[in-house]
Formats: sequence, C-alpha cells, structure tokens
Amino acid sequence: MLDGRAHTLVAETAPPLPVEALVLGKSRREVADLMPRLFNLCRAAQGMATRLALGLPTLDDSEALRREILRDHVLRLTLILPGHFGQSPVPLPDGWQEGGDELARALFGPQGRLPDTAQDFESFCASDAGIAGLLGKVQNLFRDGEAVACDLPFVTATTAGDRFARVENSCAVRVHEHPILALVEHQHGRGPLWRIMARAYDLQALLQGAPLLARSPEPGLAHVPATRGLYTVQANTTGETVAEFNRVTPTDHLQAKGGVLDQTLAALPADRAGLAPLVIDILDPCSPIRVKEMSHA
Repeated sequence: MLDGRAHTLVAETAPPLPVEALVLGKSRREVADLMPRLFNLCRAAQGMATRLALGLPTLDDSEALRREILRDHVLRLTLILPGHFGQSPVPLPDGWQEGGDELARALFGPQGRLPDTAQDFESFCASDAGIAGLLGKVQNLFRDGEAVACDLPFVTATTAGDRFARVENSCAVRVHEHPILALVEHQHGRGPLWRIMARAYDLQALLQGAPLLARSPEPGLAHVPATRGLYTVQANTTGETVAEFNRVTPTDHLQAKGGVLDQTLAALPADRAGLAPLVIDILDPCSPIRVKEMSHA
C-alpha cells in the first residue's frame, strides 16, 4: 500500500436476533413451531434441536434433516461457488433432491465417488468431472497458508453450548478424519480448498447413507448435525412454559473472537481483498457478513 500503513481485513457481522426474548413465556409447542419460522436457513436442524431439547417427539424430522443438508451442499458446490468463477452450474439429474447414484455420478464423475488417494485426488482436480472444475479453480487460486484458520479444536459436546468458544464448528467435524482431508490440511492448511473438500466428503457420506445422529445427553439439551456443523439448543421449562432458552449455531462459533472468521481474514493479505466474497461464501455463515479493510500504523 502506498500510504505506508499496514492494512488488514476485518468482518462486520449482523447483530443476533434476540431469540430468547421471542420465545420465553410461550408453550413448548409454540416455541417448537416458531423456531423454524424465524430463520430461512437450517429449518429442519433448528426444528429438531428445539423439539429434542423441549422433550417433544422428533420422529418425522430425520429425513427432513438429511434432505436439508443434501440440498444445501449440492447447491453450494454446483451453483453458488462455481458462479464466483463464471462457471456454468453443474448439470443435475431429475429428482436430485432425493440423492442416489445418478446424483453421485453427476457430482463426482463416472465412478460416483470422491478420490481416496493423493494421486486420484490430483487427477480428479485436473478433470472436468462434476465438481472437479471448482476444486481445481480453488486449488490454483489460493496460495498455501492463505485464508486459513489454524489448529482450532473441533467442537465437542462440551464446547458446543458455549457461543464464545474458539472451535472449528463446520461440516468438517463429521469427516475430518478422511485421509484426503488430512492430506489437504497438511499441504495447504484449513483454508478454502480444505473447507470445500470437507463439504464434498460430507455430501458423499450422506449419499452413502451415513447416519445423522442427533443427541440429547441430558434433559433440556440437544445437539443436532446441520449443514454448517453442530447446532445446540439448551432449554428449561416450568410446566409447559419455556422459562430458559439458548441456541448456539455454527455461525456463532465462526464469528467468535479469535475464531475461524477472524483467523481466516487475518490470513488473507489485503492485496487479495477481492477474494473476500468468495472466502465468505466458502465459510457459509447463516447471517450477512461484510468485510472491510482497516489501516493502522
């Protein structure tokens, strides 16, 4: 920069909706019906977590949750992120919302699966099969260590309810042990390529029938897998009335001070600020984030 001062990228985030104030004093069923309507994202996850925490039946929610995560992953990998590179959307088969082998082949090529070895991974990224074009573009665009968040612990049941915890709460929590993700992290860090690959392997796991396990380790507490990571609701009731309510989302953890968002922007040089919209779309917060450039001596 010509002014001789250092420049960094910082995020401006939207104030959180006062959810607790909106639900306290309402009945359990009113709150369970209200929560999915308050937000236009992750409705199935929010509904399941709320019902589970409030001790209401969730028997019909599992398939809705699977469809929600599958849809969100597919649209981001085939439409939203390719659009940043001027790529056409990846063609999808009729009825893709149901999953199935045809969708897997459309996304991952004729074999219908993502690579399991380093050699196959490089070959896939160099091909034009399904989402490979997106992966290749991202791999070539970002330098090693650029837009990465380093060494944050993955979210656990212990940290999930603390909205200020500096943790990695993303869909990578479910698939980070895959050898290709470990390889990408070792070579490039937990940056854009690692995050997109995590989403792709999470989608593959869904297509292969991996279970989405919602848990209630104690009354009034629920952890539910969601598109962006692990969603947590804590609630207490007096009779049928909700007396306490707290929700912690993956976006809360993303935006925690010193967390993934702060680290990622700190690792994106100011002269690469033009990449910020792509980086934010890869991080995929559930509320608007504006990135601005700050200068300091």
